Amino acid sequence: ADVLRQMHDELACNWRRCDDTAQQLAARLAMIGILPTVDEGDLTLAQMSGMKRYRALNDQVLRMRQGKPLELDIQGVEHLHTRHGNVMLEAATTSFQLHWQVAAPKAARYYNAAQIIAAPMVAASANSPLLFGHRLWQETRIPLFEQAVAVGGFAGAAFGPVRRVSFGTGYVRHSLLELFRENLDHFPVMLPMLFDGAPEALQHLRLHNGTIWRWNRPLLGFDADGTPHLRLEHRVIAAGPTTVDAVANAALFFGLLYMLAEDEIVPETRLGFALARDNFYAAARHGVAAQVTWLDGMRGNLGELLQRQLLPLAREGLQRLGCDTADIHDYLGVIEQRVASGQTGAQWQLNAHARLHGDLGALVLEYIERQNSGLPVHAWHL
Repeated sequence: ADVLRQMHDELACNWRRCDDTAQQLAARLAMIGILPTVDEGDLTLAQMSGMKRYRALNDQVLRMRQGKPLELDIQGVEHLHTRHGNVMLEAATTSFQLHWQVAAPKAARYYNAAQIIAAPMVAASANSPLLFGHRLWQETRIPLFEQAVAVGGFAGAAFGPVRRVSFGTGYVRHSLLELFRENLDHFPVMLPMLFDGAPEALQHLRLHNGTIWRWNRPLLGFDADGTPHLRLEHRVIAAGPTTVDAVANAALFFGLLYMLAEDEIVPETRLGFALARDNFYAAARHGVAAQVTWLDGMRGNLGELLQRQLLPLAREGLQRLGCDTADIHDYLGVIEQRVASGQTGAQWQLNAHARLHGDLGALVLEYIERQNSGLPVHAWHL
């Protein structure tokens, strides 16, 4: 019933605790997809967490690339082309990742539905338009993360089309086992480790899956009583701009996912995988202004599609899930006003960038000030 409000209260509480701790360290926090002031010189191994796993990932990525530096080449409003000697580019991307636990018989339907709605989700939640002073995509996290650990499959496919960070290679036909099989067949183990646990814990499978970053990723986990379960991890949503914006994004995702996955007419039969993938990258590049192809070949503006079809669909989904009527109105109302105004987090940043004549430090300070107001991003003034 009040799951959205509970999520909001918990997220806001955690955020306040983190912000209080940061202030004790004479620091300030920004909930944002890519920090506009981050500099390439900041992204060094000296800044990496002490966790051994990250050092090992860095070593293995460079080994698999045969020592070649990572190449960042993003064509957006402007063009950014640079080379980087480690995987710390990945540290510039922060997201709000949603997990949906699903029963095995329905897992394929839910995975495919998550793929289809990735386009409207990444557009409505875009909050990463700037990197190293360049105006790029509305959601630059997408190409940045795909290129930050750019290693592919076995041997001759190491630099081929199958990538560890990707939208995937197709819809699931019968079972999520197909994706775990693809992991085994196409990707060499990046972190070879021996585990002492029982084979039923599937520790090797879970670790290997953790080094393959589909934008919708299947996860295998265990309940408190040891019962295994399947989850979908939706990775396309940027962090921020505020906790209310984040929970509004979650509401849109939950409602849309449920309606498409439970539809009597299988949605993946109404939209080819190639079109779903094209929609995703068009939405990441252009945001709610993207032109997309929707179910049954309908083509149009993504912002208009959200207003006319997808928001009502999400509203119905949340109603069927038993969410409180007031919460549905409040959180989907945030999305509705954001899309109607066109002021996503990304668009606010671009407008502020122009008004401030490219002063990134001033932009971040203004962003934090408005973030701390608690107002959703569509209500931020320029």
